[in-house]
Amino acid sequence: MELQEVKKLIQNAGVVGAGGAGFPSFAKLAEGANILVINAAECEPLLYTDYMLIHERLYRVLEGAEAIMEMTGIEKCLLGVKATKGKALHWVEGQELAPGVFVKMLPNVYPMGDEINLIYEATGRLVPPGQLPMTVGVIVMNLETVYNIRAALRHQKPVIEKWLTIHGHVEQPYVLRVPVGTRVSDLFEKMNVKVPAGHTVLDGGPSMGKVIDPEKTIVTKATKGLMILPDDIAAIYTKKRSMRVQLAIGSSACCQCTRCTDLCPRNLLGYPLEPHKHVRIENAMMDARPEDVLTASMCCACGICEIAACCQSISPRAMIGKHKGILAQNRLKYIAKPDEKFTVHPERRARQMPSDRWKRMLGVDKFDRVPEYIAEMVDFDRVEIFTSQHIGAPSIPCVSVGDTVEVGQVIAEAAQGFSVPQHASIAGKVTYVDPTKIVIEK
Repeated sequence: MELQEVKKLIQNAGVVGAGGAGFPSFAKLAEGANILVINAAECEPLLYTDYMLIHERLYRVLEGAEAIMEMTGIEKCLLGVKATKGKALHWVEGQELAPGVFVKMLPNVYPMGDEINLIYEATGRLVPPGQLPMTVGVIVMNLETVYNIRAALRHQKPVIEKWLTIHGHVEQPYVLRVPVGTRVSDLFEKMNVKVPAGHTVLDGGPSMGKVIDPEKTIVTKATKGLMILPDDIAAIYTKKRSMRVQLAIGSSACCQCTRCTDLCPRNLLGYPLEPHKHVRIENAMMDARPEDVLTASMCCACGICEIAACCQSISPRAMIGKHKGILAQNRLKYIAKPDEKFTVHPERRARQMPSDRWKRMLGVDKFDRVPEYIAEMVDFDRVEIFTSQHIGAPSIPCVSVGDTVEVGQVIAEAAQGFSVPQHASIAGKVTYVDPTKIVIEK
């Protein structure tokens, strides 16, 4: 089968990055790479989705990896897991799981799931700022994405279910599968998960997850976890401060110690990202010009500068987030020049953030335990399928209110260019359609 034909099958199945970004997977496949890296690092505390998928369905992941290798001509694949979870799986460094697929034990540091850090740890190759992994001969995919590609190629099965972790201050944490489009409130009710007073729900991990309203939020193809955490821990109260307050603190309290830069994971890789300089711009009460803040595009928003580095309760991450917005409005980002050199900091290893310390700093260490795995997919009578669950143009609805649809049926077609279709995750009747979502009820 030709590569373009395979890419079309993957696009038609609606496969996107399942680790949170939602990047259409067909666009990552190209000839010329010589290493496939499967990201199963789960650098965020309390996430066990990939770990449980390995534990229960490893053979399907390996079949997906072999298919990707065959279609791209790649001869070597590294399945990257943190050493703690690799040990729990009884794996060893370099173990061959399938022809050409090897275990890569990653250090127990945060944020090891960051694509740039992962590539460097797994392969020793450094992706220049603003460039794609393919520029250094690497394709990176999340573990669940590889699992979904296998289903698309072997069974022409579209992405209609989502693996995710429910964790935090809960009576029982779970890893389970639900139909794409499940309402979080319905999921919590069915699993008897309570959100106590004084607690917040996050979509994602405790470090980079976003605060959500469970009554309004829907499970998408990129949902990795749902965290219920108390408001008085660092993982939550730093997220709930208003931007106005964060900017005010930054403009009045920064002592320019540069500790945020000293611990920045991207700076330690040699990237010219210096968080303290982004705080300095706010200190000077300047309206940042786009060219002044180009380095903001290198930030992975890990939060180390905010929670671990600053002794003044300043959020360099918030400042950089503001500057990212300026860049987005002007469609700009930092792109390395062809002759630009980057040198990894000689103290990088000593300055990395140990995972256990990070959990304690976030205040989530007391909640960490292996979740219960629910083998059968948890079913629901109603789903809301968003037309934009991916980077790129939203899908275009192709059904109308009153239509009866079957599981896996295309309900929104891919738009022109960079886009993927959406599929019915349950069988039933279409009860609502607009350009942003489609509701199906049994």
